[in-house]
Amino acid sequence: MVALQLLQRKGCLPRGKSACSSRVLPSTLCKHENRVSLRPRAAADGAFYPEALDASGYAMAVAEPESDEMSVADIKAALLDSFYGTERGLAARSEIRAEINELITLLEAKNPNRLQEEAMRMLDGTWKLVYTSNSELLAILALSRLPFVSIGDITQRIETVFNTVENKVSISVPLSRTSFSTTASFEVRTPKRLQVRFEKGVIQTPELLADLNVPESVNLLGQQVDLSPLQGVLQPVSQGLNGVISQVGSILSNSSDLSFPISTDSAQTWLLTTYQDEDTRITRGDGGSVFILTKDVPYSPSSMTSQQEAVAEAMML
Repeated sequence: MVALQLLQRKGCLPRGKSACSSRVLPSTLCKHENRVSLRPRAAADGAFYPEALDASGYAMAVAEPESDEMSVADIKAALLDSFYGTERGLAARSEIRAEINELITLLEAKNPNRLQEEAMRMLDGTWKLVYTSNSELLAILALSRLPFVSIGDITQRIETVFNTVENKVSISVPLSRTSFSTTASFEVRTPKRLQVRFEKGVIQTPELLADLNVPESVNLLGQQVDLSPLQGVLQPVSQGLNGVISQVGSILSNSSDLSFPISTDSAQTWLLTTYQDEDTRITRGDGGSVFILTKDVPYSPSSMTSQQEAVAEAMML
């Protein structure tokens, strides 16, 4: 009900629809959007009812009910819109999580049953995380609340030819940027379920940045601290560091990334894809976590509806 109210507010569903049973007798008049069809009605089982005709033998006016079922494009648009301000799930309030969970359930009900070959073809590629309830990922996202720390894209690259998965997180701090990734192999149990074993972790050699970018403000213990006075003060320092950073950066560029094996007992997990199309995927983990990922795909605006264009624009934000 929460999701339906949300979608009614967004204009995806008309308000004030009346409900009528799937077995409607001809003598029953259900008004839907004031659209009336002049033809006899039959029950859902195909039986014909004579009272559908009046005394002169003409059909009685019987309303033609409209379906309350939402399209996939409507659900995806509402779901992606509900992520606004949640910081990929980190800042989602309980009522927002409830709305998101209900929209996820609606979209999962639309998931088509595909053959394994088609499912693997659509799974292949690089996916970007837009929402999760996973506690480990939320802990990583929480690092962005530290001063001067920024968490970039969290991506998942799947190569079905080699049965491998790479999860990658980008992290930026003043004067430096790096990433952490894990590589895993997977076994296809069903077209929807993958058994995953993590094998290796990699910490990318830090990339030194020439510019000392100081934000205008930072959140410190729940309070916004204005840093704009420091921007002018640190600009000469940044210019003086350019030469040193360039020399150190050239040395680091010759260093290899730090890799290490993952051999713990908890290195195995499974992933269940509960919805997937060309650009959106919903996956559930063995701990009850949900992951929603999107993928950039080429599209032709002339062949898309306005709702599909809204979904595409939301995924590019």
